[in-house]
Order: sequence, then structure tokens, then C-alpha cells
Amino acid sequence: MDKTRKKVFLFLLSFVFILSFGWTTSVAKTTIEFIQWWAPELPAGSFRGIMDDFESKNPDIKVKLISGPYSSTRDQIVIGAASGTLSDVVGLDGAWVNDLAKQGAIAPMDGLMSRNNYDSSQIAAIIKIDGKSLMFPVASFVYPIFINLDLFAAAGLTSMPKNRSEFLSAARKLTNKSKNQYGWVLPLSLQSPNGAQNDVMSWVWASGKSMLKDGKPNLTNKDVISALKFIEVMYKEKLISPGSFAKKEQEKLEEFVNGRVGMTVSSLAHINMIRDRNPSLNFTITDFPAADGYKGRRGLPYAAWGIGISQHSKHKEEAWKLVSYLMSPEVNSKLVSIANAFPGNVKAKPDFVTSDKLFGKGFKIFQSGYLANEFTGLPVAEELMRMLNEEIQLMLEGKQTAEQAAAKAQAKWIAEF
Repeated sequence: MDKTRKKVFLFLLSFVFILSFGWTTSVAKTTIEFIQWWAPELPAGSFRGIMDDFESKNPDIKVKLISGPYSSTRDQIVIGAASGTLSDVVGLDGAWVNDLAKQGAIAPMDGLMSRNNYDSSQIAAIIKIDGKSLMFPVASFVYPIFINLDLFAAAGLTSMPKNRSEFLSAARKLTNKSKNQYGWVLPLSLQSPNGAQNDVMSWVWASGKSMLKDGKPNLTNKDVISALKFIEVMYKEKLISPGSFAKKEQEKLEEFVNGRVGMTVSSLAHINMIRDRNPSLNFTITDFPAADGYKGRRGLPYAAWGIGISQHSKHKEEAWKLVSYLMSPEVNSKLVSIANAFPGNVKAKPDFVTSDKLFGKGFKIFQSGYLANEFTGLPVAEELMRMLNEEIQLMLEGKQTAEQAAAKAQAKWIAEF
């Protein structure tokens, strides 16, 4: 009898142990949040698919995507950084890194790399502040000029603008105010001020020039002032769609998608989104026009889908697994091929160059120039953009000259440096 009871007891004990083990493993599954603006810019479901692949290889980790347009994602990140509630994994713009680092919102990844014997030499570029590795660029996108070919044809335009004079001439022919149609669109929002980077300073970089000298502000140079005067002419002639002062990047893109503007500056990442939103839109891309007479290589405005880890995350090891997964040669190749971007891993090989003519054209534009974005890594980069936008707005309102706008922005920038 005692032996029977003992067997029953051991059986029940084993059963309870098995149940408790199963229960423990089920609740041990860790959920990490990943906030980014990438998913909406990719083919529907494709980014979630990459997360599903990650989860299948890491069954103890579940990824919750927090997705939205660039501007709203940026606002959420600002709020999360200030409140200490930032998602575990964070999609980053290089212009945000300095500010987030000063707030202590993003974690250095050096220790994680060391503990996991990670070969950092495979990363194309690591954004560091004070020697600490804070951001990896997962994918990089150049910003060429997008052209509505149907509007071009209707305006009698048969070639792409190669310099500022040709761009201005095209904008004049494209503008038809009675149809609410304009040549160009310029976002100068103070809330999301990256128009200063993508749509203003791009004219300077495209001509091989700079807004800095020896790493310090140099906004009063003739090349910056020339670009400001060029924009001022287009604004005064009403060749730019109305509402620039409150307009953000997403609204700029919507105007192009809806056929309201003939030309816009935009990211290669938006090609798929444009096709999805308006499949009948007949459009192409072209190199950024340079100043008249410039013959050298053109600086290409670009932005990166950067990635980092929240300092307040309670799951940094799990977050690192996702970061390293996205940066692996195989997965990075897959992601940038879907996004039609340039890879963040030097061993990754995207296939879009041969599979899509428009992206192949983008790659040729990339090869003919050089990447230029002087805001990346600057102190309070977004605030610098906002300061510049404020002065440009006053210039466009006729309250100051281009020279005065540059000088006032310069003084504000120097104070921040």
C-alpha cells in the first residue's frame, strides 16, 4: 500500500511539475515594443512578416510594432523620451540622436556588442556621441526630385530640370492656380522642421557647397544665401503650393500623390507608398538640380532608418537580439530590397537595382553623387532646423532679406554650438 501511495504521489508530483513548467514558459515570453515609421512606407504586411520571422527564431520574444507616419512617430518618441516610457527598440533619425543622448533616453550599445561578441566592422556606419555607440543605420535613402510626368507633358516639358534656372522655368509652366496646381511644394513646419534639411539645404549640398565651416555654422556664406534667394523667388511668384508654414513631410507627399504639385523632394522609400496610394500616377525621379554652371559631383540629401535601444527598457538583451537580427547580412539584404534602400550591413546585397527600373535609376543617381546631410549628429539638430525655418518664414513674409535671415539663424545656431 505504501509503495502504491508513493507511486501515486510521485506521479502527481511529476504532473504538477510538468504543468508548472508549461505555465512558467508561457508567461516567460517577453514582449518588446518597437516604435518606427518604416512599416507604413513598406508594402503592406512586409515588415510585420520580418518580425514574424524573428519571433519564429526567438520563440521567447514577441515584438509589438508601434507604427505611424514619420512626423507623428517623432512626436511619440519625444514624449516617450521625456516621460521615460520610450519603446524598447527605437527607430531613429540621425538628427534626433544628439538630443536623445543628452536626455539619457537611448542606451549605448557597446556593452551589448561586447557581451555578444558582435563584429561591429560589418556595420556601414555607427552614430556615436562621446564615444558611445547609439545608432546603427539599418537603411539609407537618398532624396531626389520626384516628377509628375503627366503634368510635365501637359505643360509641354520634355526634359528634366538639371539646374536651378531650368527648375524655375518648369515650376512656372507647371503652375496653374485655377486648377489648384503648383510647380513645387515646400514644408516649413516648426513642429516637424525637417523641411530645412530635405527641402532647403539640399539646394546647397546639390551644388557641392556647405552650411558649415570647420564644423561650425556658416549660414552667411554666398552659397546658402543664393539658395534662400532662389526659394524666395519661387515663393513670391506663387509657384509653391499654399500653406508652407504649417506643412509637414507627410502633407507634402500627399500633395504629390494627389497630382497637386509637379515636383517635390522626397525619399526613395516613398516610391512604394506613392504607387500604393495612387497606382495610376505616372511619375519618375531625377537628380537634384545644381546651381547654374556647377559641373562637379552633387551632394545627395539622404536620411537613414536608424535603430537604437531605449535606456529605460527592461529588456535590453531581447531588444539587442532584434537589433542584431535586423542588421544581419541576410535580413538586412531582405529589408533594404523591400524598401529599395542602401544597406546598413556592408555584406548585405539588395536586389532592387535590377528588379525595378525606377530604383535602378535611383541607384545611378546615388553612384553619380555623394551623400550629404550636415545635420546628422549636430547638437540639437532639430532645433537648428526649427530656427532656420523661423527665419525663412519671416523672409518669405517679406519681413527680412535672405541675408538677414541667414545672419539671424547663424547667431541662434552659434549660441547652441
